[in-house]
Amino acid sequence: MSARLQRLPQPWPTRPGAYRWLYADVSAGEYSAVAIFMVGAVFSPRHSVAARRGESPLDYCAVNFALYGPAGSLCWAFSEYAGALRTDQRLSIGSSTLALRADGSVEVHVVERTPWWGKLLEAQLTLAPLAPPHAELQLSPGAPHHWQPLMPRATAQLHVRGPDVSVDARGLGYLDTNRGDEALGGSMPGWRWLRAHGAQQTRILYEPPGAQAIEVVARDGATHAWRTDAPAAPMKRNLWGLPVPATLDALVAAPVGEVHQRESSPFYARLEASGAGTHALCEVADFRRFHRPHIRWMARWRSRVGSAAEERAA
Repeated sequence: MSARLQRLPQPWPTRPGAYRWLYADVSAGEYSAVAIFMVGAVFSPRHSVAARRGESPLDYCAVNFALYGPAGSLCWAFSEYAGALRTDQRLSIGSSTLALRADGSVEVHVVERTPWWGKLLEAQLTLAPLAPPHAELQLSPGAPHHWQPLMPRATAQLHVRGPDVSVDARGLGYLDTNRGDEALGGSMPGWRWLRAHGAQQTRILYEPPGAQAIEVVARDGATHAWRTDAPAAPMKRNLWGLPVPATLDALVAAPVGEVHQRESSPFYARLEASGAGTHALCEVADFRRFHRPHIRWMARWRSRVGSAAEERAA
């Protein structure tokens, strides 16, 4: 693999139920942020129904952004759009963009409005690689779902302006992509994923159900991956009955301490812990739950549908 990203990942999804998303996060002192650009929006109840009707995933795109701080969630946006502009260097959804620069850095510019009240939220995440991308990895043998760490460890700048929020911070960043040729919830029912930034290295642990985990370590300008048996972690259930780790210590292999539930739903949870010089984010997802009609109905209340004017502004 090249020492830096040469172009945005290909191919884009075309089959009903197929998807690709690009995920970026930043940990910067007391703040952390996550931005996800989705083509074939896997978290969209509208796309879930449309896929069953045979509609194209290219017509169901979305941008998700979340900012967390000492008090918990500081701002959130999940906006859906009927299309995206895609080139080798740039992905635009609505007024938000993810762009690859000539020097190999990536700039994520989020311009969205919050659900319900429609307040303007603007964020910029700039990531410069400290380790090279890894080749794409198949998550489970025989299943058409793949993952690729694009920037497993990066320097990062974070700037956010939103409702009662103003953040300017520097820290460490991360960028990856997932893609699949079929809807989640079948051969790939869900996952548990963890990203842990330490002082000298970043470790990622991706656990697909029914298969060995994939461990990736980025250190000293190199990125390595292998299959492994994931360590056992004590579990509990969130408010919605979804099993989540009670502690991240075993998964991180460090005493990171108290776990904060940043997102909690019937099918998805995001957890955060920081200690012993390590910052960890963990995701748990169960898409068998997501496709249940009453859960799809609930998910609609955390999203908004962007306007055609916003799409033209991209």
